[in-house]
Amino acid sequence: MSDVSRTALITGAGRGIGRAVALRLAAAGHRVALTARNRDELDETAKLCDGPAIVVPADLTAQGSVDDVFAMVEAEFGPVEILVANAGAGNSAPIARITDLDWQRMLDLNLTAPFRCIRRAVPTMVDAGYGRIVVVASVASKRGEPYIAAYTAAKHGVLGLVRSAAAELARTGVTVNAVCPAYVDTPMTTDTITMIANRTGRSPEEARRLLADKQPIGRLITSEEVADAVWFCVANPGVTGQGINVDGGAIQS
Repeated sequence: MSDVSRTALITGAGRGIGRAVALRLAAAGHRVALTARNRDELDETAKLCDGPAIVVPADLTAQGSVDDVFAMVEAEFGPVEILVANAGAGNSAPIARITDLDWQRMLDLNLTAPFRCIRRAVPTMVDAGYGRIVVVASVASKRGEPYIAAYTAAKHGVLGLVRSAAAELARTGVTVNAVCPAYVDTPMTTDTITMIANRTGRSPEEARRLLADKQPIGRLITSEEVADAVWFCVANPGVTGQGINVDGGAIQS
């Protein structure tokens, strides 16, 4: 339990990592504002939270939606003091088959939406002398893999954004970090498993093992393990500008 209850906004909070982060912050005594596109999933997350929680459905890639979400949170809970930019998605295709639409969709969701959230959060955080910004990035922020060029480019970009923002805000009381998971046991990974099975003829079990074996520990990362890393970034004011790997030892840094 934290000594001070603060207002936290979690994007992509309807399921998976976002839900685990919301529960972790709520358990610490913070007020949580939950946003994603699916209201039913958000409502379920809110029911699971221990403490005040509000649901703000939105598509953060839509023009003006970030400002609208922040305004609703501020009206209910006050200024956002903790921002966890978790919303994201991936796609897979050889470079020659990546369409302009696919490329732009990856940039819009994985890079531009977090940028807009950070831009909107920073002024009130700086004025207050306190802020915690955590972007859920990916190990794809630090290495390249075949067939995910658009996703990887966006995730490399968002890690650069985190590092630059952290340097700019270092003396203001605002920290900015990224958490970089490998394959996490979430609905997003389940979708990836289905795609691999459909494209390769492997069974879903074989496809799941293929992804699990990418981590040296031999299993998928859990959402709770990622949420713990997010909490570390929130709780420790001496940590900023970092990309913290939660990947079972895949990238040693």
